[in-house]
Parts: sequence; structure tokens; C-alpha cells
Amino acid sequence: MVNTVLDHQTQIELCESGSEYPPRNVEDGEVDDDGKSKRTGTVWTACAHIITTSIGAGVLSLAWAMSQLGWVAGICTMLFCTLAALYAATLLADCYRFPDPVTGKRNYSYMEAVKAYLGGTILYKFCGWMVYLNLATIGVGFTITTAKSMVAIQKSHCHRKNGGDAPCMFSNIPHVVAFGIVEILLSQLPNFHKLSWLSKLAAITSFGYAFIGIGLSLSKIITGHGGKPTVAGVDLSSSEKIWRMFVAAGDIAFACSYALVLFDIQDTLKSSPPENKVMKKAVSIGGLVMIIVFLMCGSLGYAAFGDKTPENLLAGFGDDIAFWLVDMANVFIVLHIVGAYQVLCQPVFRIVELLARRRWKRSKFINRETPIRIGKMSFNINMFRLSWRTAYGVVVPFVAIALPFFSDMLALLGAIGYWPLIIYIPLEMHIEQKKIGKLTIRWFGLHLLSFLCLLLSLAAASGAIHGLHKSLNTYKLFQYKE
Repeated sequence: MVNTVLDHQTQIELCESGSEYPPRNVEDGEVDDDGKSKRTGTVWTACAHIITTSIGAGVLSLAWAMSQLGWVAGICTMLFCTLAALYAATLLADCYRFPDPVTGKRNYSYMEAVKAYLGGTILYKFCGWMVYLNLATIGVGFTITTAKSMVAIQKSHCHRKNGGDAPCMFSNIPHVVAFGIVEILLSQLPNFHKLSWLSKLAAITSFGYAFIGIGLSLSKIITGHGGKPTVAGVDLSSSEKIWRMFVAAGDIAFACSYALVLFDIQDTLKSSPPENKVMKKAVSIGGLVMIIVFLMCGSLGYAAFGDKTPENLLAGFGDDIAFWLVDMANVFIVLHIVGAYQVLCQPVFRIVELLARRRWKRSKFINRETPIRIGKMSFNINMFRLSWRTAYGVVVPFVAIALPFFSDMLALLGAIGYWPLIIYIPLEMHIEQKKIGKLTIRWFGLHLLSFLCLLLSLAAASGAIHGLHKSLNTYKLFQYKE
């Protein structure tokens, strides 16, 4: 029997040459209309991916962000950022196919959609560089965050064993290396279609640590030990307060930057019902959950600590009797990041492998899939995929060890990419798709939203530059103990 699951090279040749496209064996149900393996994703698997990427460890910094902005500005900023990201994401769902959102040709990535709808090489290349640079660098930030969570658990046990004044210092390096090994193994999963179980686990654990932080904050408020909820930083200079407000606004905005992988998520969905309708439902559900969790973490954490709200909400409960809950939350953070790392890095893997197949079409090293069977398990090994993903998994931990202040660099990259990638380009593609006339009310409304988000992005970028400057004067290369 002819194997109906086509490899990537065959897909590329079919798309570029147009021969037998769609292939004749679509009728037997094993492949989709583009020759790829039959997609099996549903609204719930898409929700799991979205929640995994949107409700990350950054949610624990929202209480600190709220404390810098105050109640009114904090809640307004949070609602504005989450609703703007939700709206832009629903517009992106209609751009998965071109020109018709239901019957058009598929766009497998953000880059392809930009090229299809907006054309040109400058915007297309800028979008590609920014998307994949952001996704690649997020992996380094995740690695640093994981190491810090594991060190926090070690410190907790050390202080309980030796007393709160004990000099508990631990190296990040063993945790970074261990995390890197785990991610190298998981990165061998060939594509997004194989990650639904990992995203479900990551989504569950993200709720775990978020609600532990919410629960501990609520307990602190109920018992009457809450802080004074005024704008933090009363002892700071006016300029430092402004810088902190910019950074806080950036933290809130970047927590909503899940649009970078929406096309990769949508490419896992079944063709019926139409992908755009299913994706809009998944985005709405995931966005609503995100808004509720963000508001609860930010508001309750701020009410619990007031002016003294820590940058990481869990750090404020280190001396409480519920230390085991804090340790559990840190374990949940690690488990969540293990899954989120793969969800955000798979698009990077895919684009590199796709470009390599297009460049070296006849290379057996790059294109050959070798079937392996171990007992009842069967899978394919591709030597290029194995070697390059392993190399990627080695470089990321090395950078995390060498640059402990990389999180500040990541904030700057996020600030630069937030407005064009999350807001501007989705709105422009929507205008082009729906042929919205210039100077109409709808056109003005979309550009007003884009302008407000541009101001937010500029403020966040300036705050990130200020923070990076301070970190460069504080940290040293290969500073590995905390």
C-alpha cells in the first residue's frame, strides 16, 4: 500500500509545482487538502496551547505591575492590553487562509500570512526576524526562570533547616543543564501535532501556581495582614517612579503576547468545522480565562502586599507557614515552562527545517526519514532534525548561564516587537482582507487602537532600556550563584 503521509519535501514540491495538488489519496481520509497528515486538533487542544503560552510565569509579576500603576491605572491598563490582544487574535484567525478565510490557501506561519496579505519584502522580512528572534530568545528567558524556581526551592529548605539568617547560596548551573537536557529530548517531537498532551499538562500546572498565588494572597487579606494598596515606591524619586510605571505597563502588555504562535496552533485544527471559526472560539475561551486570572493575580496580590508587593508574587510568602505551597507552586512553574518552551520553540524548529529542505532538496541528511521500531512503538528519525535541535538545545542553556541579565534583554525585544507583531500587522491584514476604505469610521477606530498600543510599546521599550542599563552595572558574565 502506498504511504499516504507525505514528507515535508513532497509537500513543498506539490505546493510549488502544483502537480497532483491536492494529491489523489486525499479521499481515503489520511491526509488533508494540502498533502499534510490529517489534522486532529480541536477547540480544546487549541485552548490548551493558548493558555500555555499566555498564562506563564509572568503572571506572578502582575501584582508588582499593579502596585507601580495604582488601582485605576493598573486595572485599566490590564483590561486594555488583554482586550486589545484578544481582538487582534480573532482577526488573525481569519488570516490563516488566503484570500478566503474558509476555502483559501493555508498560511502555515505568521510570515506567510504577512506576505500573502500585505506583500513586499521589507515588512515580510522584518516580521520574520522579529517573530523568530522573540521566540528563540524566550527560550533563554524560560531557562533562567526555571533555574530561579529550583533555586528558590533549595533556599526554602535551607532556611527551614538552618534558620532564616543562614547564608544559603546555590548555583543555577546544575538546574540550567538539567532543564536543557529535558528540552533536548522533548524537542525531538517532530511538530505541534505531537504536543497536545504536553500543552494540557502545562496548562494545568499554570493554573496550579497562579491559583496558589491567588489563594495565599486572599488568605493574607482575609486574616487582616494585607498591605496598604497605594502606588508603590513612595521613597523613590519622581523619575524612578516613572521608569517603574513604564516597566509595569510593559510587563502587562508582554503577558498578552501570544499571537506569535497562533498560526502554528491553528495549523493543528481539523478542517471541519472551518479552522477560523474554531480558532476564534478557542481564542475567546483562552482570552476570557486569561483576563480573569490576570485580574485576580494582579488585584489580590496588590491588595495583599500594597507598597511592598514583590516582583514575584510567590517570593512574598517565603516566611509563611504555607511554605510547602510555595514550593509546590515553584514545581508547577518548572513543569509549565517545560511545556511552554516547546510550544514557543516548535515554530523556530519548523521554519529552519523548512528552509533547509527548500535549499537542499536532494540532501539525504536533511530530507530522509528513517523509520525506527522499538517493540510496539514506531517513529521516524531525521538526522538533520536530530542534530540541529540538539545543537539549539545546547546553545540556549549556555547563553542562560553566560548572561544572567538576559531577562532584561528579553523585555527590550518584547517591547520592540509588541506593537508591530501583536497589534499593527493583524489590524493591517484585517483592513486589507475586508477592503476597509480609508478615512471611514472603522478605519479611524483601528488606527486609533494601533496608535495607543504604539505609545504603550514605546513606553515599555524605554523602561526596558533603563532596566537593562542598571542590570549591566550589577551583573557579571557567568554570575551563577543566587
